[in-house]
Amino acid sequence: MNPKETIFVAGHRGMVGSAIVRQLENRGFKNIVTRTHAELDLTRQVEVREFFESEKIDRIFLAAAKVGGIHANSTYPADFIYINLSIQNNVIHEAYRAGVKNLLFLGSSCIYPKFCPQPMKEEYLLTGPLEPTNEPYAVAKIAGIKMCEAYNRQYGTSYFSVMPTNLYGPGDNYHLENSHVIPAMLRKYHLACLAAQGNIAGIIEDEQQYGPIPADICKAIGYSSEKETLDPQHEPKVILWGTGSPRREFLHVDDMAAACLHVMEIGEEYFLDDIPSFLNIGTGSDITIRDTAELIAEITGFSGETLYNANQPDGTPQKLLDTDKINKSGWKPEFDLQQGLEKTYASYLKR
Repeated sequence: MNPKETIFVAGHRGMVGSAIVRQLENRGFKNIVTRTHAELDLTRQVEVREFFESEKIDRIFLAAAKVGGIHANSTYPADFIYINLSIQNNVIHEAYRAGVKNLLFLGSSCIYPKFCPQPMKEEYLLTGPLEPTNEPYAVAKIAGIKMCEAYNRQYGTSYFSVMPTNLYGPGDNYHLENSHVIPAMLRKYHLACLAAQGNIAGIIEDEQQYGPIPADICKAIGYSSEKETLDPQHEPKVILWGTGSPRREFLHVDDMAAACLHVMEIGEEYFLDDIPSFLNIGTGSDITIRDTAELIAEITGFSGETLYNANQPDGTPQKLLDTDKINKSGWKPEFDLQQGLEKTYASYLKR
């Protein structure tokens, strides 16, 4: 990659997109093109076509997507498949029409079967049924991978994909109805800490910054959102979905961004005919949700009780990526989980 090249980062306001922009800037790239949703609606083909006709783009990082946790995926399945398919189809096809040869598509580890052998290798794609709670999102991401492969075969493009594990870090979404597991836990434990301290002002400020606090969480911490009061007799608790037994692999978003630049750089040299056109991106190790919660409780300073609602879904029992291919290509993560969580919580408090 040449720092003089013009790079389009689609989804630059998201956690991953903003991390990619930081990585590019740190490496001396000056010609970074970004557009807000108001400036460019990627679900509208005409707008995307006009954008590529007006801008001379050398490379694309396609990080724009509708994302969310179990609750969001279960509640808005049509949105997840329609919006993501629309974004992918428009950006990939119009990039090809405009003569953009290099593109990196960001997928997700949810592309693999629910009961996939662990750790999950790239070649396990499409070998079994998907996890039902996020199937529409996963199908869209699989379509993106296959679309890149098809354009490479038919048109000779260099469109490749990366499949990250569960991400966390600065710029994450902390809205409790559609966030992923780590931001949801960080916020729940932070709110419980504030309640334990009797810090009503802190809770109100948090609600203004990160969105409404659902009724079940208000009840768990003894807070009345309508009256903006705390019950002094209530012992704040944290209630988490599921049993706490599923195992998850967590990757700091700055490590993910560094891996994206690495894959873009090795691109054509690495992806040979006998290698899938995508690479897993992860740490190669996992941890239970329960142990993750204990780590977050320690980092936030919460010493109260954590309860698990087993009536809510656990999701896939285990999601651990085989990262042998990306490691052999010369990339490895820098953050361990505790270090990454401490940095993430610090950024949460700053915002």
